[in-house]
Amino acid sequence: MTATAPSDGQVIAGRSLAVRYLNFVKFPHTLFALPFALLGVTAASLRAPVGWRLVALVVVAFTAARWVALGLNMIADVRFDAANPRTRLRPLPQGQLTLPQAWASVAVAGVAFLAAAAAINPLTRLLAPLALGWVAAYPLTKRFTHWPHLWLGVSLAIAPVGGWLAVTGAWSEPWWVLAAITVAVATWVAGFDIFYALPDEQFDRSQGLRSAVVRLGVRKAILAAKLLHGVTIPALALFGWGAGFGAVYFAGLVVAAGLLVYEHRLVRADDLSRLGAAFFNMNAILSGTVFLFALADRLL
Repeated sequence: MTATAPSDGQVIAGRSLAVRYLNFVKFPHTLFALPFALLGVTAASLRAPVGWRLVALVVVAFTAARWVALGLNMIADVRFDAANPRTRLRPLPQGQLTLPQAWASVAVAGVAFLAAAAAINPLTRLLAPLALGWVAAYPLTKRFTHWPHLWLGVSLAIAPVGGWLAVTGAWSEPWWVLAAITVAVATWVAGFDIFYALPDEQFDRSQGLRSAVVRLGVRKAILAAKLLHGVTIPALALFGWGAGFGAVYFAGLVVAAGLLVYEHRLVRADDLSRLGAAFFNMNAILSGTVFLFALADRLL
């Protein structure tokens, strides 16, 4: 059977400037990791009170940081995206946005992130430039490492850690609680990002871009994704135990584990046609499931 590549992913229908901006940063993919930012807030609420203003600032900070990272990625890769059949319909290669428009949106998002973080507490104000620098560097990683997926994973793992710090203003006690959620999100994201890179193996190789797929080949890269996701659920369990969640949270992890198993059954080295469902639908459902079970555990 011949492998077939999926489309570039979910887009919002419409031609307005607002829609073009949202598609520029693949806004629907915000659903992947925003629930984990809110998971950090929910877990920290077991230790300190949480108000709606704080939740709103966390959402703004996360969304703005993600805009910076994805916007810079699209700008840095515009010539590659224009040459890649899977990505050539993105807004920048199609001329739906100009580079100055793209840069302007990234600058506004960067300011919004720093302002939101500064409005939360002194610790988030102090750490915000470091977090922004880390996520902004992600687009360059494909030039010097075969594991940009892990850099991206750590970038999104900042979300739950930031959510916790926003509520408590301090690192977790015991220290390994936030270390566990960092490992959980980093391995989850890195695993599905390897999936996302599978269709581009030959193109990336021809352009001198690096990824685990280029380094390992499709079959071994899929195995690497399995191994990474094998760490995700145990790390989420360790986090839940340390944070003080109960049976409802752990029931959610059972559901999440089932979703990961199903996701891996969708993707085979000789058939990538169902990768769209594996990448977007299952991962959005998984992150939402973990958060909703955690929230239910907290409220019940």
